[in-house]
Amino acid sequence: MILEGKVSGITKFGAFVDLEGGKTGMVHISEVAPTYVNDIKDHLTEGQTVKVKVLSIGDDGKISLSIKKALPQQNTNNRQNRGSNSQGRPRSSVSSYEWQPAKSSEPVSFEDMLSKFKQTSDEKISNLKRANESRRGSSRRGNGNNYQK
Repeated sequence: MILEGKVSGITKFGAFVDLEGGKTGMVHISEVAPTYVNDIKDHLTEGQTVKVKVLSIGDDGKISLSIKKALPQQNTNNRQNRGSNSQGRPRSSVSSYEWQPAKSSEPVSFEDMLSKFKQTSDEKISNLKRANESRRGSSRRGNGNNYQK
């Protein structure tokens, strides 16, 4: 079920969203955006109205929510056509949600677009560094006697 709510609090691990009927649910940081979220405040602000999908309601009444699953689904054909790299991961390409504002009635500010661009750029650089380290690490491993004769 998809609902609309207002962000009432932000923590390092997620955000609390006030829903209809006086209920409050929590969006874990991994459910905020379809990309890696380093700092949740780059994506959400207190008082912001968001659409959320109810993932579960615990026996204790805790409501687990997702913002990324409430987003419209991407075209799966684009993902299949991109192929994958040597490690089986999808090849990187510019996705429509990364650079263009969502097709909604409220405008997206330049700062929001810049923040999204910065986050995506940081993620790509991090992925490149990780890939390079894994390549270098395999040649450094051995018996530890590389410099002895």
